[in-house]
Amino acid sequence: MKKNKISILVTATLTLIAGASIPFLLSNEQLEEHQRHSIKSEVPYMVTSPEVPEHVTFAGKKIDLTRYDRRERMDREQMSFTYMHSTTMLTIKRANRFFPIVEPILKANDIPDDFKYLMVIESNLNKLAKSPAGAAGMWQFMQGTGKEYGLEINTNIDERYNLVKATNAACKYLKESYARYGDWITVAAAYNAGNGRITSELSKQLVENAMDLWLVEETSRYMFRILAAKQVFENPQRFGFLLKKEQLYPVISYDEVTVTTGIENLAEYAKQKGITYAQLKDANPWLRDRSLENKSKRTYILSIPQLEDMYYNPKKTKVHSKAWVID
Repeated sequence: MKKNKISILVTATLTLIAGASIPFLLSNEQLEEHQRHSIKSEVPYMVTSPEVPEHVTFAGKKIDLTRYDRRERMDREQMSFTYMHSTTMLTIKRANRFFPIVEPILKANDIPDDFKYLMVIESNLNKLAKSPAGAAGMWQFMQGTGKEYGLEINTNIDERYNLVKATNAACKYLKESYARYGDWITVAAAYNAGNGRITSELSKQLVENAMDLWLVEETSRYMFRILAAKQVFENPQRFGFLLKKEQLYPVISYDEVTVTTGIENLAEYAKQKGITYAQLKDANPWLRDRSLENKSKRTYILSIPQLEDMYYNPKKTKVHSKAWVID
């Protein structure tokens, strides 16, 4: 009898919310059926938990997720990506523009393609991303590390914002880490925490894989954020993201201009090229001032967007991954 009262109360609550009448005279079986129908048809928004797979593959290696700690950490990150609606959707749209640039560089440097998802969780594919700690660009290099791996960084030029050069620098870092650990997911952890910290903790905690380490929350989550990002990008519909072809950001074609001298006024230079200063800066975010000093007479490549690609034409948008869109 108590159970029936509770069932009636739940049903009454649902129907009151929907503005319907309360089915006081239903039998138990009818009541249960009514509850199922009410939940499906009357609740305007369903919050569900994405299923955690028993295993995933990262950089060609199968990772078991049935152990409780791994499963729960993966569960958390999948839910985070699922319910950060605008950020996740925006990142998928941006990936259509930037993955075609990054993937060939990873391949040329023998870095597993899955490391493009490291860039996803580092910056949400925001080319102007900068952390409170000072990490910058899509790969989020700190200034000292960026310079160590060959990036020019000063008040006039900051190549952490040059996607091609920053990706090549990231590849060097990742290859060095792999030579040390021989395990790609541990390499990912080291990208966040630093090689010194991960090496020290592996030794102190007597394990061989970073996924078995007790680490600060940021690094502990980091590895599973990469795995979750891959799951979402490989099948966005499973996580509730429905995108059409025309909603993805198209690739922009550029004319490359070689520069070996300084440019006193970038606004005037942009005008001469038939674009605005804003468009020049958007195409070359590594230019950090209103001029290009180039006192050392270095060679720079400026990207000048082609006129036909500066205007949206959804019919011409190429889909980088068919998994991202619905027919």
